[in-house]
Amino acid sequence: MFERFTRGARATVKGAVAQAERAGADSVTEEHLLLALLEQEGGRTSFAVTSLGLHDRRASLDAAFAEARRRGGLTRADTDALADIGIDIGAIVSRVEGAHGEGALAVGRGGRRWWSGHRPFAPGAKTVLENSLRVALGRGDRFIGEEHLLLALTAKPGVVADVLAEHGATHATVRRALYGPDADGGQGHAKAG
Repeated sequence: MFERFTRGARATVKGAVAQAERAGADSVTEEHLLLALLEQEGGRTSFAVTSLGLHDRRASLDAAFAEARRRGGLTRADTDALADIGIDIGAIVSRVEGAHGEGALAVGRGGRRWWSGHRPFAPGAKTVLENSLRVALGRGDRFIGEEHLLLALTAKPGVVADVLAEHGATHATVRRALYGPDADGGQGHAKAG
């Protein structure tokens, strides 16, 4: 599948590995893929990310990801669903952090090193890469570009899609920013999932 990736998509994947290394993460996650996409310059995806205001809100995105890690990787929908049945995640996080220190529930961080020196891709990140192929095929493209990675990130339910949606970047708004107001252009919805 990697042979179908454009130069920009390959740079994004390599950038995600670098993001994971800088963060000291055990594996490459969807968050690292998004952060690497935000660093790419030029091209359709960079224009879409800028037009959606994501470059200007990088600090806000980082804070939202940090808060999600503090919640143990639970999405807003997860915490809302638990709240509906009387479970207050904020209180749980506070009690755990009070007993074990700040960030005790944080996911994706640790000192574990793989013997090969390479960071593996987390299952969610692998799913995004696979879904980017589905998005590309759904659009009739014979390549996988950065735009397909971004659309796959918004289509997969989870923390990254939630954080992007909180910042106004839903699957529909990203598709319009990438391809214009008539984004479907008779090709149907290429939603991965």
